[in-house]
Amino acid sequence: MKRFIGFIKKEFFHILRDRRSLFILFGMPIVQIMLFGFAITNEINNVDIAVLDHSKDDVTKEIIDKIAASKYFSIKAFIDNETAIEKVFEKGQIKAVLNFEPDFSRKLIAENGATVQILTDATDPNTANTISNYTGAILQKYQQELNQNVAISYQIVPQTRMVYNPELKSVFMFVPGVMTIILMLVSAMMTSISITREKELGTMEILLVSPLKPAQVIIGKVVPYVFLSVINAVIIIILSIFVFKMPVEGSLFLLGAESILFIINALSLGILISTISSTQQTAMMVSLMGLMLPVILLSGFIFPISSMPLPLQIISNAIPAKWFIIILKGIMLKGVGLAYLWKESLILVGMTLFFMAMSVKKYKIRLE
Repeated sequence: MKRFIGFIKKEFFHILRDRRSLFILFGMPIVQIMLFGFAITNEINNVDIAVLDHSKDDVTKEIIDKIAASKYFSIKAFIDNETAIEKVFEKGQIKAVLNFEPDFSRKLIAENGATVQILTDATDPNTANTISNYTGAILQKYQQELNQNVAISYQIVPQTRMVYNPELKSVFMFVPGVMTIILMLVSAMMTSISITREKELGTMEILLVSPLKPAQVIIGKVVPYVFLSVINAVIIIILSIFVFKMPVEGSLFLLGAESILFIINALSLGILISTISSTQQTAMMVSLMGLMLPVILLSGFIFPISSMPLPLQIISNAIPAKWFIIILKGIMLKGVGLAYLWKESLILVGMTLFFMAMSVKKYKIRLE
Protein backbone atom coordinates (compact mmCIF):
# COMPACT_ATOMS: atom_id res chain seq x y z
CA MET A 1 0.00 0.00 0.00
CA LYS A 2 2.89 2.38 0.83
CA ARG A 3 4.45 1.75 -2.59
CA PHE A 4 1.09 2.45 -4.26
CA ILE A 5 0.66 5.70 -2.35
CA GLY A 6 4.24 6.66 -3.15
CA PHE A 7 3.62 5.96 -6.82
CA ILE A 8 0.53 8.16 -6.76
CA LYS A 9 2.53 10.98 -5.11
CA LYS A 10 5.28 10.60 -7.69
CA GLU A 11 2.74 10.90 -10.53
CA PHE A 12 1.29 14.04 -8.96
CA PHE A 13 4.76 15.60 -8.63
CA HIS A 14 5.60 14.61 -12.19
CA ILE A 15 2.45 16.27 -13.57
CA LEU A 16 2.96 19.42 -11.51
CA ARG A 17 6.54 19.74 -12.77
CA ASP A 18 5.49 19.34 -16.43
CA ARG A 19 4.16 22.68 -17.67
CA ARG A 20 2.90 21.20 -20.92
CA SER A 21 0.84 18.63 -19.06
CA LEU A 22 -0.61 21.34 -16.82
CA PHE A 23 -1.55 23.39 -19.86
CA ILE A 24 -3.23 20.41 -21.51
CA LEU A 25 -5.06 19.49 -18.31
CA PHE A 26 -6.19 22.96 -17.27
CA GLY A 27 -5.38 25.48 -19.98
CA MET A 28 -6.96 23.74 -22.95
CA PRO A 29 -10.37 23.16 -21.28
CA ILE A 30 -10.52 26.83 -20.30
CA VAL A 31 -9.61 27.94 -23.82
CA GLN A 32 -12.24 25.61 -25.27
CA ILE A 33 -14.95 26.86 -22.93
CA MET A 34 -14.13 30.48 -23.78
CA LEU A 35 -14.12 29.79 -27.51
CA PHE A 36 -17.36 27.83 -27.45
CA GLY A 37 -19.06 30.34 -25.17
CA PHE A 38 -18.26 33.38 -27.33
CA ALA A 39 -17.96 31.97 -30.84
CA ILE A 40 -21.02 29.72 -31.06
CA THR A 41 -23.95 31.98 -31.85
CA ASN A 42 -26.69 32.15 -34.45
CA GLU A 43 -27.14 35.88 -34.00
CA ILE A 44 -25.67 38.57 -36.20
CA ASN A 45 -24.11 41.83 -35.06
CA ASN A 46 -22.65 44.77 -36.99
CA VAL A 47 -23.10 43.12 -40.38
CA ASP A 48 -21.86 45.40 -43.15
CA ILE A 49 -24.60 46.33 -45.63
CA ALA A 50 -25.01 48.78 -48.53
CA VAL A 51 -28.01 50.87 -49.58
CA LEU A 52 -29.32 51.71 -53.04
CA ASP A 53 -31.93 54.43 -52.56
CA HIS A 54 -33.66 55.39 -55.82
CA SER A 55 -36.22 57.51 -53.99
CA LYS A 56 -34.16 59.53 -51.51
CA ASP A 57 -37.24 60.83 -49.73
CA ASP A 58 -38.05 61.31 -46.04
CA VAL A 59 -39.55 57.85 -45.59
CA THR A 60 -36.57 55.97 -47.02
CA LYS A 61 -34.19 58.10 -44.96
CA GLU A 62 -36.18 57.30 -41.83
CA ILE A 63 -36.08 53.56 -42.58
CA ILE A 64 -32.34 53.71 -43.29
CA ASP A 65 -31.78 55.55 -40.00
CA LYS A 66 -33.69 52.87 -38.11
CA ILE A 67 -31.66 50.11 -39.71
CA ALA A 68 -28.40 51.94 -39.03
CA ALA A 69 -29.44 52.52 -35.40
CA SER A 70 -29.91 48.80 -34.77
CA LYS A 71 -27.03 46.75 -33.38
CA TYR A 72 -27.42 44.20 -36.14
CA PHE A 73 -26.35 46.26 -39.14
CA SER A 74 -23.67 48.75 -40.08
CA ILE A 75 -24.22 50.74 -43.29
CA LYS A 76 -20.86 50.87 -45.04
CA ALA A 77 -21.77 52.17 -48.48
CA PHE A 78 -24.41 54.02 -50.50
CA ILE A 79 -24.44 52.98 -54.14
CA ASP A 80 -26.00 54.73 -57.11
CA ASN A 81 -27.15 51.99 -59.50
CA GLU A 82 -27.80 48.27 -59.88
CA THR A 83 -24.51 47.60 -61.67
CA ALA A 84 -22.62 48.52 -58.49
CA ILE A 85 -24.41 45.81 -56.47
CA GLU A 86 -22.38 42.94 -57.91
CA LYS A 87 -19.13 44.87 -57.43
CA VAL A 88 -19.71 45.47 -53.71
CA PHE A 89 -20.62 41.79 -53.26
CA GLU A 90 -17.49 40.65 -55.08
CA LYS A 91 -15.26 42.53 -52.65
CA GLY A 92 -16.60 40.29 -49.89
CA GLN A 93 -17.14 42.87 -47.14
CA ILE A 94 -20.79 43.76 -47.87
CA LYS A 95 -23.22 40.99 -46.91
CA ALA A 96 -26.52 42.61 -47.97
CA VAL A 97 -27.88 45.43 -50.13
CA LEU A 98 -31.19 47.24 -49.55
CA ASN A 99 -32.70 48.46 -52.82
CA PHE A 100 -35.52 51.04 -52.41
CA GLU A 101 -37.67 51.49 -55.51
CA PRO A 102 -38.22 54.95 -57.08
CA ASP A 103 -41.03 57.13 -55.62
CA PHE A 104 -41.09 54.99 -52.51
CA SER A 105 -42.87 57.53 -50.29
CA ARG A 106 -45.46 58.48 -52.95
CA LYS A 107 -46.34 54.86 -53.68
CA LEU A 108 -46.57 54.09 -49.99
CA ILE A 109 -49.08 56.86 -49.42
CA ALA A 110 -50.96 56.88 -52.73
CA GLU A 111 -51.01 53.15 -53.46
CA ASN A 112 -50.75 51.89 -49.85
CA GLY A 113 -47.71 49.83 -50.74
CA ALA A 114 -44.03 50.18 -51.67
CA THR A 115 -41.21 47.74 -52.31
CA VAL A 116 -37.72 47.43 -50.88
CA GLN A 117 -35.56 44.63 -52.25
CA ILE A 118 -33.22 42.79 -49.86
CA LEU A 119 -30.26 41.23 -51.65
CA THR A 120 -28.00 39.04 -49.52
CA ASP A 121 -24.71 37.24 -50.08
CA ALA A 122 -25.82 33.61 -49.84
CA THR A 123 -22.36 32.06 -49.89
CA ASP A 124 -23.19 31.67 -46.20
CA PRO A 125 -26.85 30.54 -46.28
CA ASN A 126 -27.48 30.74 -42.54
CA THR A 127 -26.18 34.29 -42.27
CA ALA A 128 -28.05 35.35 -45.42
CA ASN A 129 -31.31 33.97 -44.08
CA THR A 130 -30.77 35.63 -40.70
CA ILE A 131 -30.00 38.98 -42.33
CA SER A 132 -33.18 38.73 -44.38
CA ASN A 133 -35.28 37.91 -41.32
CA TYR A 134 -33.79 40.71 -39.19
CA THR A 135 -34.27 43.27 -41.96
CA GLY A 136 -37.84 42.14 -42.48
CA ALA A 137 -38.51 42.48 -38.76
CA ILE A 138 -37.22 46.07 -38.71
CA LEU A 139 -39.39 46.95 -41.72
CA GLN A 140 -42.39 45.29 -40.11
CA LYS A 141 -41.90 47.25 -36.90
CA TYR A 142 -41.62 50.53 -38.86
CA GLN A 143 -44.79 49.64 -40.76
CA GLN A 144 -46.69 49.08 -37.52
CA GLU A 145 -45.54 52.43 -36.14
CA LEU A 146 -46.56 54.16 -39.37
CA ASN A 147 -50.02 52.62 -39.43
CA GLN A 148 -50.88 53.89 -35.96
CA ASN A 149 -51.37 57.42 -37.29
CA VAL A 150 -53.30 56.74 -40.51
CA ALA A 151 -56.77 55.46 -41.29
CA ILE A 152 -55.64 53.37 -44.26
CA SER A 153 -52.84 50.89 -43.63
CA TYR A 154 -49.69 51.37 -45.65
CA GLN A 155 -47.82 48.27 -46.64
CA ILE A 156 -44.11 47.82 -47.35
CA VAL A 157 -43.47 44.64 -49.31
CA PRO A 158 -39.90 43.28 -49.02
CA GLN A 159 -38.63 41.34 -52.01
CA THR A 160 -35.74 39.03 -51.12
CA ARG A 161 -33.30 37.49 -53.60
CA MET A 162 -30.34 35.32 -52.62
CA VAL A 163 -27.29 35.73 -54.83
CA TYR A 164 -24.57 33.11 -55.42
CA ASN A 165 -26.65 30.48 -53.61
CA PRO A 166 -30.32 31.02 -54.50
CA GLU A 167 -31.41 27.60 -53.21
CA LEU A 168 -29.68 28.20 -49.86
CA LYS A 169 -27.83 24.90 -49.99
CA SER A 170 -25.84 24.60 -46.80
CA VAL A 171 -23.37 22.29 -48.55
CA PHE A 172 -22.09 25.35 -50.42
CA MET A 173 -20.98 26.75 -47.06
CA PHE A 174 -19.67 23.51 -45.54
CA VAL A 175 -17.59 22.22 -48.47
CA PRO A 176 -15.04 25.11 -48.39
CA GLY A 177 -14.84 24.83 -44.61
CA VAL A 178 -14.42 21.05 -44.56
CA MET A 179 -11.82 21.25 -47.32
CA THR A 180 -9.89 23.81 -45.28
CA ILE A 181 -10.04 21.75 -42.09
CA ILE A 182 -8.89 18.56 -43.81
CA LEU A 183 -5.97 20.23 -45.59
CA MET A 184 -4.90 22.11 -42.47
CA LEU A 185 -5.05 19.19 -40.05
CA VAL A 186 -3.70 16.51 -42.36
CA SER A 187 -0.87 18.64 -43.72
CA ALA A 188 0.12 20.00 -40.31
CA MET A 189 -0.10 16.61 -38.63
CA MET A 190 2.01 14.91 -41.28
CA THR A 191 4.88 17.33 -40.80
CA SER A 192 4.51 18.07 -37.08
CA ILE A 193 6.00 14.71 -36.17
CA SER A 194 8.82 14.78 -38.73
CA ILE A 195 11.60 16.51 -36.79
CA THR A 196 10.17 15.16 -33.53
CA ARG A 197 10.57 11.63 -34.85
CA GLU A 198 14.21 12.38 -35.60
CA LYS A 199 14.72 13.37 -31.98
CA GLU A 200 13.08 10.26 -30.62
CA LEU A 201 14.90 7.89 -32.98
CA GLY A 202 18.24 9.51 -32.22
CA THR A 203 18.90 10.53 -35.80
CA MET A 204 18.73 14.25 -35.06
CA GLU A 205 22.48 14.23 -34.40
CA ILE A 206 23.07 13.13 -38.00
CA LEU A 207 21.07 16.11 -39.26
CA LEU A 208 22.88 18.46 -36.89
CA VAL A 209 26.32 17.49 -38.20
CA SER A 210 25.25 17.23 -41.85
CA PRO A 211 26.48 19.88 -44.30
CA LEU A 212 22.90 20.86 -45.13
CA LYS A 213 21.80 24.32 -44.12
CA PRO A 214 18.80 24.66 -41.79
CA ALA A 215 16.66 26.08 -44.61
CA GLN A 216 17.52 23.10 -46.79
CA VAL A 217 16.57 20.65 -44.08
CA ILE A 218 13.24 22.39 -43.52
CA ILE A 219 12.39 22.64 -47.21
CA GLY A 220 13.54 19.08 -47.83
CA LYS A 221 11.10 17.82 -45.24
CA VAL A 222 8.23 19.91 -46.64
CA VAL A 223 8.56 19.10 -50.34
CA PRO A 224 7.55 15.36 -50.18
CA TYR A 225 4.45 16.22 -48.20
CA VAL A 226 3.46 18.90 -50.71
CA PHE A 227 2.88 16.28 -53.38
CA LEU A 228 0.86 14.06 -51.04
CA SER A 229 -1.26 16.98 -49.91
CA VAL A 230 -1.87 18.16 -53.47
CA ILE A 231 -3.24 14.71 -54.31
CA ASN A 232 -5.43 14.98 -51.25
CA ALA A 233 -6.70 18.40 -52.36
CA VAL A 234 -7.47 17.12 -55.88
CA ILE A 235 -9.53 14.26 -54.44
CA ILE A 236 -11.45 16.67 -52.21
CA ILE A 237 -12.20 19.04 -55.10
CA ILE A 238 -13.36 16.18 -57.32
CA LEU A 239 -15.68 14.88 -54.59
CA SER A 240 -16.99 18.39 -53.99
CA ILE A 241 -17.86 18.89 -57.64
CA PHE A 242 -19.27 15.47 -58.55
CA VAL A 243 -20.71 14.28 -55.23
CA PHE A 244 -21.84 17.48 -53.52
CA LYS A 245 -22.52 19.36 -56.79
CA MET A 246 -20.38 22.24 -55.63
CA PRO A 247 -20.02 24.79 -58.44
CA VAL A 248 -16.68 26.23 -59.49
CA GLU A 249 -17.58 29.53 -61.11
CA GLY A 250 -13.99 30.79 -61.20
CA SER A 251 -10.69 29.54 -62.58
CA LEU A 252 -9.68 25.98 -61.77
CA PHE A 253 -6.06 26.99 -62.24
CA LEU A 254 -6.39 29.74 -59.64
CA LEU A 255 -8.20 27.32 -57.32
CA GLY A 256 -5.33 24.85 -57.64
CA ALA A 257 -2.67 27.52 -57.12
CA GLU A 258 -4.40 28.87 -54.01
CA SER A 259 -4.81 25.33 -52.66
CA ILE A 260 -1.08 24.65 -53.11
CA LEU A 261 -0.31 27.93 -51.34
CA PHE A 262 -2.48 26.95 -48.38
CA ILE A 263 -0.98 23.45 -48.30
CA ILE A 264 2.54 24.89 -48.11
CA ASN A 265 1.30 27.23 -45.37
CA ALA A 266 -0.10 24.30 -43.34
CA LEU A 267 3.03 22.21 -43.90
CA SER A 268 5.22 25.11 -42.75
CA LEU A 269 3.12 25.44 -39.63
CA GLY A 270 3.50 21.70 -39.01
CA ILE A 271 7.29 21.97 -39.36
CA LEU A 272 7.30 24.85 -36.87
CA ILE A 273 5.32 22.72 -34.41
CA SER A 274 7.78 19.86 -34.84
CA THR A 275 10.79 22.09 -34.14
CA ILE A 276 9.35 23.22 -30.80
CA SER A 277 8.01 19.81 -29.71
CA SER A 278 10.18 17.29 -27.92
CA THR A 279 8.05 14.18 -28.56
CA GLN A 280 5.75 12.94 -31.28
CA GLN A 281 2.89 12.79 -28.80
CA THR A 282 3.30 16.45 -27.94
CA ALA A 283 3.49 17.41 -31.59
CA MET A 284 0.35 15.41 -32.36
CA MET A 285 -1.52 16.98 -29.45
CA VAL A 286 -0.53 20.50 -30.48
CA SER A 287 -1.56 19.82 -34.06
CA LEU A 288 -4.96 18.42 -33.11
CA MET A 289 -6.00 20.61 -30.19
CA GLY A 290 -4.11 23.73 -31.16
CA LEU A 291 -5.31 23.83 -34.75
CA MET A 292 -8.66 22.06 -34.95
CA LEU A 293 -10.66 24.30 -32.60
CA PRO A 294 -9.36 27.63 -33.96
CA VAL A 295 -9.95 26.44 -37.53
CA ILE A 296 -13.53 25.42 -36.76
CA LEU A 297 -14.51 28.31 -34.51
CA LEU A 298 -12.47 31.31 -35.64
CA SER A 299 -12.23 30.86 -39.40
CA GLY A 300 -15.80 31.85 -40.29
CA PHE A 301 -16.49 28.26 -41.32
CA ILE A 302 -19.65 27.90 -39.22
CA PHE A 303 -20.11 31.14 -37.30
CA PRO A 304 -19.86 34.70 -38.71
CA ILE A 305 -16.74 36.43 -37.43
CA SER A 306 -18.46 39.83 -37.41
CA SER A 307 -20.79 38.61 -34.63
CA MET A 308 -17.92 37.59 -32.32
CA PRO A 309 -16.40 39.85 -29.64
CA LEU A 310 -13.70 42.20 -30.91
CA PRO A 311 -10.79 40.29 -29.28
CA LEU A 312 -11.82 37.10 -31.10
CA GLN A 313 -12.21 39.03 -34.36
CA ILE A 314 -8.63 40.26 -33.98
CA ILE A 315 -7.36 36.77 -33.15
CA SER A 316 -9.16 35.33 -36.18
CA ASN A 317 -6.89 37.37 -38.46
CA ALA A 318 -4.00 35.11 -37.38
CA ILE A 319 -5.85 31.96 -38.51
CA PRO A 320 -4.71 31.01 -42.05
CA ALA A 321 -7.92 29.02 -42.57
CA LYS A 322 -10.00 32.22 -42.40
CA TRP A 323 -8.30 33.67 -45.45
CA PHE A 324 -8.36 30.40 -47.37
CA ILE A 325 -12.11 29.98 -46.82
CA ILE A 326 -12.66 33.50 -48.19
CA ILE A 327 -10.57 32.56 -51.21
CA LEU A 328 -12.45 29.29 -51.78
CA LYS A 329 -15.87 30.95 -51.60
CA GLY A 330 -14.73 33.75 -53.87
CA ILE A 331 -13.45 31.37 -56.56
CA MET A 332 -16.03 28.58 -56.31
CA LEU A 333 -19.23 30.55 -55.65
CA LYS A 334 -18.60 34.13 -56.79
CA GLY A 335 -16.28 33.36 -59.70
CA VAL A 336 -13.93 36.22 -58.86
CA GLY A 337 -10.25 36.28 -59.78
CA LEU A 338 -7.00 37.33 -58.22
CA ALA A 339 -7.93 40.99 -58.65
CA TYR A 340 -10.39 40.57 -55.76
CA LEU A 341 -8.43 37.96 -53.77
CA TRP A 342 -4.92 39.43 -53.87
CA LYS A 343 -5.07 40.65 -50.27
CA GLU A 344 -6.02 37.24 -48.84
CA SER A 345 -3.41 35.55 -51.04
CA LEU A 346 -0.72 37.98 -49.93
CA ILE A 347 -1.60 37.34 -46.27
CA LEU A 348 -1.19 33.58 -46.78
CA VAL A 349 2.16 34.15 -48.49
CA GLY A 350 3.31 36.31 -45.58
CA MET A 351 2.21 33.72 -43.02
CA THR A 352 3.99 30.96 -44.92
CA LEU A 353 7.26 32.91 -45.04
CA PHE A 354 6.91 33.68 -41.33
CA PHE A 355 6.37 30.01 -40.40
CA MET A 356 9.31 28.95 -42.55
CA ALA A 357 11.58 31.62 -41.07
CA MET A 358 10.62 30.67 -37.51
CA SER A 359 11.23 26.99 -38.28
CA VAL A 360 14.71 27.75 -39.63
CA LYS A 361 15.43 29.95 -36.59
CA LYS A 362 14.35 27.21 -34.17
CA TYR A 363 16.47 24.72 -36.06
CA LYS A 364 19.47 27.03 -35.88
CA ILE A 365 19.04 27.33 -32.13
CA ARG A 366 19.44 23.57 -31.83
CA LEU A 367 22.62 23.75 -33.87
CA GLU A 368 24.21 26.19 -31.40
